[in-house]
Amino acid sequence: MRDLKQTGFTDRLTAQQEAKKALLARFKPKAAAPDPEFDKLAAKRAAEKEALRQQHELAKAEIRRQKAEQEAIRLEAARLAEEESEAERRGARKERKALTKAEQKAARDARYAARKARTR
Repeated sequence: MRDLKQTGFTDRLTAQQEAKKALLARFKPKAAAPDPEFDKLAAKRAAEKEALRQQHELAKAEIRRQKAEQEAIRLEAARLAEEESEAERRGARKERKALTKAEQKAARDARYAARKARTR
């Protein structure tokens, strides 16, 4: 085949490179003009996101407060139960000591009589 245009190898190589650059340039994103609505929407989204974050923080704080209240109630109930059992023990001890001298003497005499009865 004859080269009618009389182009050399380097000419064809540069032409190929230019064509490739032109083809790639078609797919590059074009610089868009800044949209004034974009900034407004971005600010609105940021405000919504911040509001959601604050709601989440409030909810977490409420949950922590409720847990602290429940723990305080549980500790108070345990303390009251312990006090009540201590009071019962003290009551039983006082009851045992509350026997009058006569009752103590009667119990002692009964034990003495029982011991005498066993030895006979």
